[in-house]
Amino acid sequence: MRVQLTRAADYGVRVMIHLAGLPAGSRPNRAELAAAAECPEQFLSKVLQNLTRAGLVTSHRGNTGGFELASRRRAASILEVVEAVEGPIRLNLCLTSSHACELQSWCPAHPVWTEAQNAMVDVLRKATIADLAQQAAARKEERLLPVT
Repeated sequence: MRVQLTRAADYGVRVMIHLAGLPAGSRPNRAELAAAAECPEQFLSKVLQNLTRAGLVTSHRGNTGGFELASRRRAASILEVVEAVEGPIRLNLCLTSSHACELQSWCPAHPVWTEAQNAMVDVLRKATIADLAQQAAARKEERLLPVT
């Protein structure tokens, strides 16, 4: 068993970064977002539903429809996005509740799992969509600059 985020969480983060890099009021459709996130459009539907349900993006129907990132959600953390798609992140089953494992009280590994969980959550909480979108724009700009 591997400990890693799902493709859905990765696509969710990619979509959010893409949306944050667009001008305010932009409403790309699902096909445009799938192309930007390099993922299958049908797979992205569920990811977008989860992001919409969590209030991270707004879905608009009709001719001017599409998906929009509210300006206040540009400050969303990677943790918020991942948890919107996957639910709460838990490194180990014993971290889901205080009674999830009867060995918790004496298990020498439990404090290690707790520390690792806290470190991972802290890193994901500090990284914001706005910061990552800004970094993506800077990298794109660097690639476009002529080499002298």
